[in-house]
Amino acid sequence: MSSGKSAVNSDNITVLSCRKEDKAAFKAAISSTVEAILDSIRDDSAFSGIGPFDLRDEIRALPLLPENGDGWETVLDSLKETVLPHMLRTWSPSYMPHLHSPALIESIAAELIIAAFNSSMDSWDQGPAATELEVRVVSELCSLFGYGEGSDGVFTSGGSQSNISACIALRDRFIQERLGWDTKKKGLPDDYRKLRIYVSEISHFSFDKAAHMMGLGYDAVVKLPVDSRERIDAAKAEEIIRKDKESGLLPFLIAATVGTTDFGSIDSVDELRTIADRYGMYLHADAAYGSGAVLSSYSSRLGNLSLADSITIDFHKMFLLPISASALIVRDASILDAFQLHADYLNREEDEEDGYINLVGKSMQTTRRFDALKVYVSFRMRGRNGYRKIMDTAIGNASYFHERIKSDPDFIAPIKPELSSVVFALKGGDERNKTTRRRLLSEGIVIGQTVFNGSVMLKFTLLNPALTHEHIDMLIERIKKA
Repeated sequence: MSSGKSAVNSDNITVLSCRKEDKAAFKAAISSTVEAILDSIRDDSAFSGIGPFDLRDEIRALPLLPENGDGWETVLDSLKETVLPHMLRTWSPSYMPHLHSPALIESIAAELIIAAFNSSMDSWDQGPAATELEVRVVSELCSLFGYGEGSDGVFTSGGSQSNISACIALRDRFIQERLGWDTKKKGLPDDYRKLRIYVSEISHFSFDKAAHMMGLGYDAVVKLPVDSRERIDAAKAEEIIRKDKESGLLPFLIAATVGTTDFGSIDSVDELRTIADRYGMYLHADAAYGSGAVLSSYSSRLGNLSLADSITIDFHKMFLLPISASALIVRDASILDAFQLHADYLNREEDEEDGYINLVGKSMQTTRRFDALKVYVSFRMRGRNGYRKIMDTAIGNASYFHERIKSDPDFIAPIKPELSSVVFALKGGDERNKTTRRRLLSEGIVIGQTVFNGSVMLKFTLLNPALTHEHIDMLIERIKKA
């Protein structure tokens, strides 16, 4: 196979085009890259085990911007020697620390299409087919999560951006409807310091980020207590909100976490909807983690997500798509008007009147990737039954692991999993658990670490459908020995 040296080098300014030589250069570069990736996969380990200081020294020794370019073959050889061997292998059955999944092969192929055509999702004339397909995918997502006519959505860079977008849009809607004030034109009203967002005490930190970015500050985010299953305690939550409202504060949003980062615990959307309605609030569902379970046999665990005014969906978690791929869907399409702004050079009103769809009006971003393609490709290839098998395997593996360790005298397993995450610890104290995790990391086994009730805990996030019960058994024994 050609190395690509003659086709892709520093003296030849090459972009993909209809020219025969450019097509050849593209094919050579992609082919040699595929070979390099495959050659770097030599075993089932998740990591080389190199320490941070040694890896830092190796990376610092790499040339970055030479006076004369090195050419593709030299650059690829450097990657093969220094970078690829120390990449995290998310497909490894020994990789389970975070909500960071392996990628389905067809979705990696879709990434190549996305990069090659380099569409931008802000205006129709920068991605005609891409725009129309995203609209089609968003419509299907709204239906999948129970939204009807008048709903809409937009793809985002991840769960954080989806959550932040929801907070901004619902804040603007609340201020307009309750206070008669146009935030887009006039900025925040005089009473803005009274605005409050209510979230689980173990919710994602993106809500704190949202409060900061909206000019409300961290103090505007009220952390609600959780029950013994790590879900928002609805009775205590309502009492807190009632007192805040009676004291003159302005509760405008409550967020249900549908799959907390550590425990995968699921707040009751039904109960929180009742509270939101009683106190004139909006309800957002942060289902970045749990959204994938909508296609599982365990979908009833999510509750009725269509009760939420907006839903965060992440595809680079349980759906097994490459980073980044997330979406925000809303029950009322006009909620996204918070981001609508026309520019003469981009999304002209006369074009939109003639049927050209410019998605920039629904997004915090201007330039945006065609991530909807990955969803389309994998949804169509796998179908509901294929995805059900993937989701059921992940959730079933978590149940199996929890059952195995809860009766083992060497372990503590405090919370029964609802999704695919299991928090646990070896008996013997914090240092034992910290040391065990570090030792496993040096051996190429990567597991998570968190804190529960003031104690250091370990964590399995079991997203990989290739993981077997036999491998889980092996990991249990390896943790004991470590």
